[in-house]
Amino acid sequence: MSTIAELAVPADEFALRRTLEATDALTVEIERVVAYDPDAVMPYVWFGGDDSTLATVDDALADDPTVDEAELLTDTSDERLYRMSWVDDVTVMLHILTEEQATVLDAAVEDTQWRFRVLFPERDALSRTYEFATDRGLTIGVRKIHRLDETHETRHGLTDAQYETLVAALDHGYYEIPREMDMEALSDELEVSHQALSERLRRAHRTLVEEAVDVTERDGNGPL
Repeated sequence: MSTIAELAVPADEFALRRTLEATDALTVEIERVVAYDPDAVMPYVWFGGDDSTLATVDDALADDPTVDEAELLTDTSDERLYRMSWVDDVTVMLHILTEEQATVLDAAVEDTQWRFRVLFPERDALSRTYEFATDRGLTIGVRKIHRLDETHETRHGLTDAQYETLVAALDHGYYEIPREMDMEALSDELEVSHQALSERLRRAHRTLVEEAVDVTERDGNGPL
């Protein structure tokens, strides 16, 4: 049975360790790319933060030993999208995670750790990946394990963190009119930063809208 595992890897053993040290308020999340080629797992990375935080990203990436090259693709008021070329150490780690024909569904930085959600073709593939990594001295924490049929019900493309955040927001009255809990209190409840919560909610809302709105091209007679 296919298995989805939520894995945690310390940033100082993986990618962007110096960038994260230099910019405490930065949020980091990969643009979802479904692939098991390690050279194509994390080519695009979103960085979020306020103006002063984002202003430090270019210099931080230039000084980061895990980054071979970073090309800025999109620059908005609170986000930047970069195309990343990683050094060999990062690529090796990605190869370890995906060697068993696994697929990285999403990845983001929380606190000082990279959190991955990885789809493995079978439970034994996860076990072999974990043993292979730990035998080579890498630190991988297994946070959650789900069988695919347990997670394919009504998540609508949301990550577990996004889904759990929306549930908490709903339960605590964040969506009530007037609101019974504001974002500051909700971020305290979830023990995440205000910026991280804002980014997570916005991405979750975007995912739900993309799932709900079916925009197709119909020979010029419908929306493009």
